[in-house]
Amino acid sequence: MARRERVVRMSVEQPLWRALTAYRVLTMIYAVLLSVFGRDKYERPWVAVAFLVVMVLWTLFTLPKVAGAVSCTKRFLGMDLVVALSGILLTPLADFDAQHVDGPTLPSIWTAGSVLAFAIKGGWRWAAFASTFVAVANIIERGHPSRDTFHNVLLVWVASIAIGYVVEVARASERTLARALEIEAATRERERLARDIHDSVLQVLAMVQRRGSAIGGEAAELGRMAGEQEIALRTLVSSGLVPTSRLSEDAAEGAVVRTVEVDDDREAERSGRAEVCDLRALLAPHAGSRTSFVEPGAPVLLPPGAARELAAAVSAALDNVRVHAGQDAHAWILVEDEPDEVIVTVRDDGPGIPEGRLAQAEGEGRLGVALSIRGRLRDLGGTAELISVPGQGTEVELKVPKVSRGKAESAG
Repeated sequence: MARRERVVRMSVEQPLWRALTAYRVLTMIYAVLLSVFGRDKYERPWVAVAFLVVMVLWTLFTLPKVAGAVSCTKRFLGMDLVVALSGILLTPLADFDAQHVDGPTLPSIWTAGSVLAFAIKGGWRWAAFASTFVAVANIIERGHPSRDTFHNVLLVWVASIAIGYVVEVARASERTLARALEIEAATRERERLARDIHDSVLQVLAMVQRRGSAIGGEAAELGRMAGEQEIALRTLVSSGLVPTSRLSEDAAEGAVVRTVEVDDDREAERSGRAEVCDLRALLAPHAGSRTSFVEPGAPVLLPPGAARELAAAVSAALDNVRVHAGQDAHAWILVEDEPDEVIVTVRDDGPGIPEGRLAQAEGEGRLGVALSIRGRLRDLGGTAELISVPGQGTEVELKVPKVSRGKAESAG
């Protein structure tokens, strides 16, 4: 069945949001325990209790807000920063000695969670904005800040900006790779369509051109028009393809995002309920008076999708024999069933292919070998090797692994 491709985008931010959620809960518990074990130092314990109650309720009720970038709105970030700053500034009211003795504030390290939310949401500029307010609040709370105070303030400021910068870089990489994979998916689909066009439309147009020229008269004009359309279609097909090397360079700039192929056969194979197909049944119809078919005595089993693509590549190779080697040329199809792969060899006794002819044909938009044969085998994780000696015929060796690339990578 027809294959469709889609790109699954995996957000690099989501693990950061989950980590922030856990951080807020753990630091909330830590701040409460600090206040419980240090309750004797508070001259106004009711101030500490009131703030801690507010902080605990705020943290628990706003957990959905820090679950993702969409739910974490600017309004929430502003209110969360206000709660954190209020806890810092209320510390001297609960503990009169807080300005003279270095010690934790009421929210303690819970405050950093608010700054980190700014960093993940908006990048390093937002992080610098929030951490600056926290720094000012800590200096005001201390009254006469010590070196330790400046050290802690600077640490939070630098760390939050660094995290914000990393988030921005990750976002840019994700966008770059997502775009590269979209291009790759579209290119693979264009290659598939180009193969189908070459195997059907282009060959029909070429046949109409040859027959029209041979018949003459009005048929010759029809053949000329078919030839013009063939050239135009070949140009369109070849110009619409993106070189693989360029895609590799684009993909190298990003992070890991996986392209998932939605194919009924491959999906069934991954789910463990794939059926298999005997390749011999697909290749046997090619046997005839001028085409010999040599097959193993046992079934040659492959997934249906792989078997159909391999059979189509063999058909394309035989089409090349008929077109380029002549109607009197003989062809042989040999199927070998190896433990790890299936090898199909198509050989003819034609004049062979002159050196450099394949590259010239590909430049002219004639992509029979490049797409219909090598392109198909590449998509299957196999290889296609063409050996031709002028005057001694041509041999095309097609190799397809019995284990798909996806399974091989998973096993690795």
